[in-house]
Amino acid sequence: MRILGITIPDNKRLEIGLTSLYGIGRTTAKKILAETKVEFGAHPNDLSAEQEAEIRKEIESRKVEGDLKRLVAGNVKRLKDIKSYRGTRHARRLPSRGQRTKTNSRTVRGNVRKTMGSGRRKVEKT
Repeated sequence: MRILGITIPDNKRLEIGLTSLYGIGRTTAKKILAETKVEFGAHPNDLSAEQEAEIRKEIESRKVEGDLKRLVAGNVKRLKDIKSYRGTRHARRLPSRGQRTKTNSRTVRGNVRKTMGSGRRKVEKT
């Protein structure tokens, strides 16, 4: 089953498989399945053509994938352009939601591990 150019995995239940689309999490996936009256535990290859079309129509009515990515990128660009605090944090690749940075911002900064040391390289004795 393909939706918006993304293949939904056949080996996973639909409520999990739909989360492979950007912008759809577990809660949204459950809402989509409830609105289309499809069982949560169903697999994509168990669906009829009508059910598949209903799910595709429901997902296409929401902002997902490219549209959502463009919207988020536009919001970040706007913050950078007006030079707000959050915009400058985004520009410097630092956490923008108030997290501490002395120790715990490895995922945003990159996995930089600076250890204590003398700062000098040990000279090889030949």
